[in-house]
Amino acid sequence: MIVQEAPVFDATRYKATTLQQWDVAAAAWDHWSPLLREWLGEATELMLDMAGVQAGSRVLDVAAGAGDQSLQAAARVGAEGEVLATDISPRILEHAAAQARNAGFSNVRTEVHDGEHLDVAEASFDAVISRLGLIYFPDQQHALRGMKRALKPGGRVAAIVYSTPDRNGFFSVPVSIIRARAALPAPLPGQPGPFSLGAAGVLEASFRKAGFFDVSSRTVAAPVRLGSAAECVRFEQESFGALHQMLSSLDAAGKAAAWQEIAERLAQFEHGGRFEGPCELVIGVGTCP
Repeated sequence: MIVQEAPVFDATRYKATTLQQWDVAAAAWDHWSPLLREWLGEATELMLDMAGVQAGSRVLDVAAGAGDQSLQAAARVGAEGEVLATDISPRILEHAAAQARNAGFSNVRTEVHDGEHLDVAEASFDAVISRLGLIYFPDQQHALRGMKRALKPGGRVAAIVYSTPDRNGFFSVPVSIIRARAALPAPLPGQPGPFSLGAAGVLEASFRKAGFFDVSSRTVAAPVRLGSAAECVRFEQESFGALHQMLSSLDAAGKAAAWQEIAERLAQFEHGGRFEGPCELVIGVGTCP
């Protein structure tokens, strides 16, 4: 009898691919910043509330991307505060820096950091935030412990994650179609991904395991509103690197067929001449001892 070894998730390869994806998608993600603000702005304000971000705060933004949420934090902390926007992708941080300059924020700095290995001074921040970033870290516990190290005693970490696939059709529909067409296996236990922290209590348990206390969460609806399903497909085609990674084994015709099916399925969310894609977010917070 031949016993086959269980597949093993290759975190190193995954991270290298992720860096490449975000370098490629950087300009597109920046281009869609107005949509990101409309879609995620309210949830971001709630995250900042829960993190205790206020005038004079020093804020560390982990997996900041093109920095839209960094600007919301910068508006709160004012001239006496500071926001350090970090990301694994140097290219996307170029856009974050440009956004800050163009918006007139002199209190935003950018630095390249792997979110799992934050090379920042210990106990130097009042708050750490991460918007839709923690879900993609291969070692989420190591990342959270690094965030805790960066916080002053009593400082807070707050993160936004997607909830469950059934509550996030705008994203889970494309994921399920691509997974079927590319014959991809189900995610391995502990594997990062968009819904890796979304089940009830999972984000909170992760915070507690990393050593945070006074942990709580809020669940909020954040529908993706656009003119049409076709526009949502364009948004995801241009800027969702995770979908392109899943599609990588298909040839050009296979990729085109997958996107066509995605467009057809997303059309179910069109009503009255507008598209409203279901999205539900969980915002978690924990306090550093």
